[in-house]
Amino acid sequence: MAEKATFGAGCFWGVEAAFRKMNGVLEATSGYSGGRVKDPSYGDVCSGTTGHAEVVEVEYDPEKVSYEDLLEVFWDEHDPTQVNRQGPDVGTQYRSAIFFHTPEQEAAARSSLEKAQPRYKKPIATEITPVAEFYRAEDYHQRYFEKGLLSRFFSF
Repeated sequence: MAEKATFGAGCFWGVEAAFRKMNGVLEATSGYSGGRVKDPSYGDVCSGTTGHAEVVEVEYDPEKVSYEDLLEVFWDEHDPTQVNRQGPDVGTQYRSAIFFHTPEQEAAARSSLEKAQPRYKKPIATEITPVAEFYRAEDYHQRYFEKGLLSRFFSF
């Protein structure tokens, strides 16, 4: 039976792509969570007034990939010591967050944070909170890298 995990690690495009590559991940969906406004748009979230984070909701098969394995990808895909930013992306929507779905996920997330801390010189700023309502991001945000839209802005 599939389970869900929800992570905020800055801009959701790269994080979604990283989770999609994992064996056992059935679906990775970009969206918004952790805010006060029902069904926010990308513009709403970017305004910084809704309280939402850009997140990726991961549906996975726990017989093929563990929650701990997902946590490792989460730590590897961003700098969890940055507060409300990732690189040039600044704002509360880019905060580092683990939204747990079960008490077991909460315990695993807290343990994983403790194990990850020695990798960083600064304290990890990741929030670990109960899952909030998830709102799927607009279609153009889904599978963004696969669509090749970044090639308009960058040469690879």
